[in-house]
Amino acid sequence: MKRAWKLRQRFGIAAPRVAVRSQISWYWRWLGLALLLGVSAASAVWIYDAGRRFAGFDRSEVQEELAVVKRELEAARAELGQLRAVSNAADSRLAIERTTQQKLAEQIRTLEQENARVREELATFESMLVSDARNANALSIYSFKVEPDVLPGEYRYRLLLVTPSARGAREFNGRMELEVSLTEGGQGAMMSFPEQADAGAMGFRLAFKYFRRVEGTFRVGPKAKVEGVQVRIYENGSNQPRATHAASL
Repeated sequence: MKRAWKLRQRFGIAAPRVAVRSQISWYWRWLGLALLLGVSAASAVWIYDAGRRFAGFDRSEVQEELAVVKRELEAARAELGQLRAVSNAADSRLAIERTTQQKLAEQIRTLEQENARVREELATFESMLVSDARNANALSIYSFKVEPDVLPGEYRYRLLLVTPSARGAREFNGRMELEVSLTEGGQGAMMSFPEQADAGAMGFRLAFKYFRRVEGTFRVGPKAKVEGVQVRIYENGSNQPRATHAASL
């Protein structure tokens, strides 16, 4: 009876259950897990895209629009570069035109000054012709002008010397002196040019027949104010001026 009971417990309804399992390698398990995760991720992406398309958002359309916008941006950048090049070229042409206009304006001013000088000299020669008969032996000074120059204290002078135009008139040889009256520091002073050390300077020697234009500069103190200038013409061998003329500033 005991043996029958033991057999019943081992092989009967009350016997313990036995599970038979097959042995699977670990790398097959990881491979299956990876496949399961991949399928899950793909399903999630597909579900996400499907949800966006269902909501009205299409990724392909957005990418196409983005590509169109990029092309338009590149075209706009290229056009902007061309416009900048055209603008730079226009600026360069404008700068050249401005420089040319400035040069033309300077040339026009120079020509106007030269024209005024020619007219002045023409009027001088006309007056010379009128007075030539009355002053047959006189040395005359015309158009004596003194003006400030570029540098402080520097002045430029200009005059025209005329001798008688009669036949057989000899060449005039002499020298020129300038006597400048000025004020500096509230006190008056006189200066002579050329100074004694420069009395033999070629710039103040004169040798001409009929007429000669004389131009030059002299310099005083930068703070000095020139009130007037007198020019004196001496003939060689004489200490008495042959002609004098004064100009005031």
